[in-house]
Amino acid sequence: MLSRESIRDIALKNAYDHGGRADEKAVLSKCLAAFPEERKNARSLLDLVHSVVEDLNSRDREEIIREAETRFPEILHKMKKEQEHTLPDLPGDHRDVVMRLAPSPSGPLHLGHTRMAILNDEYVRRYSGTLILRIEDTNPGNIDPEAYRMIPEDLESLGVKVHKIVIQSSRLDLYYSEARSLIEKGFVYICTCERETAKRYKAEMKACPHRNTGVEENMEMFEKMVSGEIKAGEASAVVKTSLDDPNPSLRDWIAFRISPHRHPLVGDRYVLFPTMNFSVAVDDHHLKLTHVVRGRDQLNNTYRQRFIFRYNNWKEPYYFHYGMISYPGTLLKTSLMKKGIREGKYKGWDDVRLLTVRSLIRRGYRPETFRKYWVDSGLRDVDATFSWEIFDSINRGFVDQTAMRLFFVRDPVKIRIEGAPEMEAKIPFHPSRPDLGKREYRIGVNQHVYIQQSDMNGMSEGDTVRLKDLCNVTFHNGLFHYSEGQELLRRGSIIHWCPENSSSYRVEKPDGTVDSGLIEPLGKDITGVVQMERYGYVNSFPEKGIGYYTHR
Repeated sequence: MLSRESIRDIALKNAYDHGGRADEKAVLSKCLAAFPEERKNARSLLDLVHSVVEDLNSRDREEIIREAETRFPEILHKMKKEQEHTLPDLPGDHRDVVMRLAPSPSGPLHLGHTRMAILNDEYVRRYSGTLILRIEDTNPGNIDPEAYRMIPEDLESLGVKVHKIVIQSSRLDLYYSEARSLIEKGFVYICTCERETAKRYKAEMKACPHRNTGVEENMEMFEKMVSGEIKAGEASAVVKTSLDDPNPSLRDWIAFRISPHRHPLVGDRYVLFPTMNFSVAVDDHHLKLTHVVRGRDQLNNTYRQRFIFRYNNWKEPYYFHYGMISYPGTLLKTSLMKKGIREGKYKGWDDVRLLTVRSLIRRGYRPETFRKYWVDSGLRDVDATFSWEIFDSINRGFVDQTAMRLFFVRDPVKIRIEGAPEMEAKIPFHPSRPDLGKREYRIGVNQHVYIQQSDMNGMSEGDTVRLKDLCNVTFHNGLFHYSEGQELLRRGSIIHWCPENSSSYRVEKPDGTVDSGLIEPLGKDITGVVQMERYGYVNSFPEKGIGYYTHR
């Protein structure tokens, strides 16, 4: 008959493969597959497997995973090999690779921006290329001046290395020069139609009355737009394409418009600003971009930008458009975040309810987590849904080995341990890191401790529970009595506690709620991501008496 130890080894490996929980049927199947002679003892084997799996699954998932990695390092190596993902090579020549990140300064970066940032950074690292941060600020009415500072900070916090920063508003004279060149070639004209009228002409595949205006008149009108003689809404510069293009968005598109808004950097010196598609095409050429990696939602923009390249006989960069990612139930619209901050709904861009990069970093997500998630997701051109379960699991893997274990008691209730002798609790800071030491607390005779209100509410007459790493107590006549039996109870009957000299503490959560309670005394000196036992991971700032919830 198979030994209990052999069955436990099989169960332990199975639990490792399934997030710390063994499957009884799968373990039995593996036992019979490895030892077919045991089929004659199937009934006894089933009982033994049941006992082993039940005992194993009563333990903490993370402890099971750590034990498996310690006892069977080969499965850890295999798992890492299976999970190792690499991005496909970029097409074309890999010498002097130049790529770019091109956010608008409407606010800081959010979760949706991190894919673009990480993927471009990964390729530039692979080919020892150059990564340009190009801040596209040619829409003065949609600029947050603080974004010029926040965006580079966000990229740095993600571990993205920027080699050069380019701000488009400092390049307006270049855009004007390229526009004049295209006017001279007959590819750009000045339209003075009202906006709705121009839209109707495009929809009907008709030329507006100004489409065939001569070069000299177009140039004169353009200079008046530059000088401010023409006011906002009275004229626009239009790139001439094909009016019968089946894609309406590619028919004659606007390249320049006059803005009524003062620009935070260049002030009133300039009033004529290029649209994104014109400035991007010009910059991609002059900055010698070799590869452009961005979302599939940018496909129409790529098609528009190609007109500028072709009209100038410029070499186009290689374009790759990855599939879109949806983020169900999340707020990623910068304008709505800004409105909420302005109205006092949010404390700032790092409010834990927001999904900005600075908020997620504040909550305790590691830069390595963003990188692994997006590299593992790859460059697939199919649409997908963002998985918080996977994202949190990746982050848990990075923070767990250094996260100190602490007790945080929500809604504390003070209890007295009747009949208790003087006791000393020695609780490991980390179950698999003896080098981190222990939390040691001396509890006097019949002393009080704090437990959670929810644990108190769950007590019934005669119930015995274990105060973790301290003692067993029995609930009788509304009081907690010290229990002589010190055997370890099942995991479900173990609760945590805090001694009397604990500190007030609160945890802000991403759903907007706040958990208030006590943190154990030694917790007031530990900053950073910790694991509050039976609660979750928290990025702790004990000097402020506050933590920010990360995940389970």
